[in-house]
Amino acid sequence: MEFLVHIEIRWPADAPEEDRERIFAEECEQGQQLARDGLLRRVWRVPGRWANWSLYEATDATELHRALTTLPLYPWMDIEVHALAEHPNDPQALGIRPGGH
Repeated sequence: MEFLVHIEIRWPADAPEEDRERIFAEECEQGQQLARDGLLRRVWRVPGRWANWSLYEATDATELHRALTTLPLYPWMDIEVHALAEHPNDPQALGIRPGGH
C-alpha cells in the first residue's frame, strides 16, 4: 500500500546546535535505511521550509507508523498521511509516456 506523507519539522529555536547536527545526521542515516528496507520510495523537499513530501510503501498504516517513529526527528515532526489508491486514468499504468510516444 502506498502512502503520501507530508512532514514539517518543528525544531525548537533554543536547542543546542550540536544536538541539531547530531540528530539531523542520524535522521539522514535512518531515512536511507528505510529506503534500503523498501519503505521509503521517494522524498521531495519543500523549498524554503523544513518540510518534505515523501512516498512510502508499507503493508498497512501500522507498518508505516512504526517506520515513521524510528526517525530521530520524529518527536519534532508534524506528520500528515494520505493513503493512496490506484486511479483508472493513471498515465504510468496506462503506459503513456511524455511526448505522446
